[in-house]
Amino acid sequence: MQICFARRWRHCCFDAKMHVYNQCTFVIAKKELDMLRIEQLTKRYPTGDLALNGVDLEVPERQVVALIGPSGAGKSTLIRCINRLVEPTEGRIWLKDLEITRLHASGLRRARRRIGMIFQEYALVERLTVMENVLSGRLGYVGFWQSWFRRYPQSDIDAAFNLLERVGLVDYVDKRADALSGGQRQRVGIARALLQNPDLLLVDEPTASLDPKTSRQIMRLITELAREHGLPVVINIHDVPLARMFAQRIVGLRSGVIVYDGPPEALVADTLTTIYGEEDWTDSQRADEPDEPVEQELHLPQQALTASG
Repeated sequence: MQICFARRWRHCCFDAKMHVYNQCTFVIAKKELDMLRIEQLTKRYPTGDLALNGVDLEVPERQVVALIGPSGAGKSTLIRCINRLVEPTEGRIWLKDLEITRLHASGLRRARRRIGMIFQEYALVERLTVMENVLSGRLGYVGFWQSWFRRYPQSDIDAAFNLLERVGLVDYVDKRADALSGGQRQRVGIARALLQNPDLLLVDEPTASLDPKTSRQIMRLITELAREHGLPVVINIHDVPLARMFAQRIVGLRSGVIVYDGPPEALVADTLTTIYGEEDWTDSQRADEPDEPVEQELHLPQQALTASG
């Protein structure tokens, strides 16, 4: 069952206030507290592999943190332990004053509403439209029959339109997800995560399947929206230059242990060797080229969006 949101609700969206954007007005006034706190987090898989070994990490409000490290370092495991898509073996995790690791099923479902996640492979329902996929970010807040018939409150629909306009896909509300390019799918995932009104945003390899230009656009979009919403973000990313360009803080993992935690500018060749091992890091030290403003790259006409994806 597909619903034509463009015909049915399009006229409502521009009259509504930007519900989601207005969150930042009160977030900015808050004292900067640790939104996420992790103590002695350990994950050992049934195979015996030790993915995380006593990780301690604190992330304050409004900070963008990039997790870097070689494949198998534990980056994805760490991200997924936070919302318990992967169950930790030992350790404790707090989302502000709520201990995630002590929650049972119903409490965990409620807590996950406060944690938005953007996936590497997008995790969209291919046969649903862009709007329907974005509105699935509200599934934790509506009843079973409302979700079954996709009858969402008007305020949710208005907020979804606002977000789709912000990510440059407002003209794609009725297009099926399987008709989108990789960059467009990732923007749908970003809008869906933000529609949850989360307190924390987790991002797992958002640029792994994208070309270099689209990767920059997506990273810029994530960090700008995080700033607008006053959200802390933890990003698992393999691309060190992108991490340097967009993160405020970089955490380097190796063999499940944090071996670097500091600002991007301190990520020198010796530090990269500590994280990744011996290599010539000369190219990674070069200054990145200046970027164009995000509005020039994301708010494109429909034909250009289709071409650039």
